[in-house]
Amino acid sequence: MSSRQYRSSAARLLLLAIGLFLLQPCIALAHEIGTTQVSLLLKRDHTWSASITSAPTVLVNRLERQAGHPLSEGLTPEAAREKLMQFSQALAAQIDVRFDDVASPAAVSVRQVEMPADVMLPAFVVISADGKIPDGAKAVTWNYGLVASTYAITVTDEAGGSPQTVWLDADTGSSPFPIAANIRPPTTLEIVRQYLRLGFVHIVPEGFDHILFVLGIFLLTTKLRPILVQVTAFTIAHSVTLGLTMYGVIALSPRIIEPLIALSIAYVAIDNIMTARLTPWRPAVVFLFGLLHGMGFAGALRDLHLPHGQIIPALISFNLGIEFAQLTVIAVAFLAVALWFRDRPWYRMRVVIPASATIAAIGLFWTVQRICGV
Repeated sequence: MSSRQYRSSAARLLLLAIGLFLLQPCIALAHEIGTTQVSLLLKRDHTWSASITSAPTVLVNRLERQAGHPLSEGLTPEAAREKLMQFSQALAAQIDVRFDDVASPAAVSVRQVEMPADVMLPAFVVISADGKIPDGAKAVTWNYGLVASTYAITVTDEAGGSPQTVWLDADTGSSPFPIAANIRPPTTLEIVRQYLRLGFVHIVPEGFDHILFVLGIFLLTTKLRPILVQVTAFTIAHSVTLGLTMYGVIALSPRIIEPLIALSIAYVAIDNIMTARLTPWRPAVVFLFGLLHGMGFAGALRDLHLPHGQIIPALISFNLGIEFAQLTVIAVAFLAVALWFRDRPWYRMRVVIPASATIAAIGLFWTVQRICGV
C-alpha cells in the first residue's frame, strides 16, 4: 500500500472514531430491551397496584435529565433511594393509568434497591405505585414514560380472568385491558404476531450490538455461500440456547453474557481484517458466539409468566422474528454497498477494512463498558 493510501485510510478511521464518540448515547442503550418489567394488579377492593422493576442508575439519570439536573454517577443504594424519593412527584407523573380513559393518579414509593458488590449480579430498583379503580370501570390502559426500549407488562385481576403479558414500545400506551370477567388469555395467533414482531424489533432497530455482529459476518466476503454458512451456524446456535435458557436448563448472568457478546463482535470484525476468505474454523467460532447471543436474546423473554401452553409458539415466533431481522440487515447492506462496489479492486481496502475496524472499536468499547458496569 502506498503512503497516500495509508493516509487516506487513517483519515477515514479518524472520522469513524469521531462518529463512534458521537454515537455513545445510542451505544449506552444498545441492549436495553427487557430491562424494565411491570406488573399491574387490579384488586377486589377497587384499588390497583403496580410494581416496576428497572435499572436504578438509568432511572435516576432519566429523572435528572428531565429536571435539567447533572447526572449522578456511582450511586449507592441509599443514594439512589434518596434521589428517587426526591423525584417522587415527577416519577408518579410518568405513570399514566386510566380506567375507561379517566386518569387514576398514582402514589409511588421505593420498595427495594439492590446494587450487589458482585458485578456479576444485576442491579435493580423496584418502584411501587398505587391508585383507585372507579366504580363500574370496564377497561384499564397503562403508559409509562421512563423507559427507552421495549418492555413487558403483566396485568392480573383478582376478580377473575387469566394474567396477560404484553410488550410495549418505550412510552407507547397499552391497548385497553378488559376488567374482571371480560379478561381472556391471548390466542395463539395473537401470541405469534406479538412475538414475531418483538423478535424483529429486538434486532432492528433496538439490537445495535446484534446488528453489528451480523454485519461482521456479512463483511467477510460478498459471496453467497460463506454468508449462508455463517448465518446458518449462528442461527442454529442461538436457537439452541434461546430455548434452553427459556426453559431454565441453562442460566448465566447478563453481567457475564453481555461483555462476551461485545467481545464476539470485536473478534469477528478483527478476523475480517486478518483474512478475506472463509476459513474452516470461522463457522465454528460463529457458532460458539451464537450460543452467547442466544442467551442474550433469552434475556428479553425471561420472567414473562406466559401460560405454559404458549411458551412454544412465543419462542418459535420470536426466533423467526430474529431471523427476518438478520436477513433484512444483510439485504440492506448488500443493496446499499456490496451490489454496487463488490467487484471494484478497492472494495476490501475502502469498505471492508474501515467498516470492520469501526465495528471492532465499538465492540471493544462495549466490552470495557459492560465489564465496568458503566
